Amino acid sequence: MKTKKAKKIARKGHPIHQVAALPYRRPYAGAVEFLLLTSRNTRRFLIPKGWTMKGKTPQEAAAIEAQQEAGVTGRIDPTPIGAYQYWKRMKNAFVPVHVTVYALEVETELSNWKERRQRQRKWLTSHEAASLVDEPGLVSLLAGFQPQDLAAE
Repeated sequence: MKTKKAKKIARKGHPIHQVAALPYRRPYAGAVEFLLLTSRNTRRFLIPKGWTMKGKTPQEAAAIEAQQEAGVTGRIDPTPIGAYQYWKRMKNAFVPVHVTVYALEVETELSNWKERRQRQRKWLTSHEAASLVDEPGLVSLLAGFQPQDLAAE
């Protein structure tokens, strides 16, 4: 979805929707680490997210965002692990956005990816990640995430 279309939808009072990937790894038994990245403008920590994509399922779009923004690929779960809300900064306004989140078990970290010069990425524990993100709903998702919650393929 283009920014102009998103603003038009928001002005009409309809919710704007995005999809996100929650990249994680299991460095050793019982541990989970999350990959956060910085936003391009404000440098806040967040997870890879973006608009849905024509011809792609929501989870496929989330996986593509993870590759483009964070340089990671892996197994994306087809079932959302949850959702959160945030305010998206547009050119002349802030608009409310509903984000559906899909877990992505990272299998590969790329050394060369689309937005590598625009963002920083960092692996963090659940507690560290939760302390760095601003959205309360995302904090809850990070704090409550358990890999065994994922559906078996």
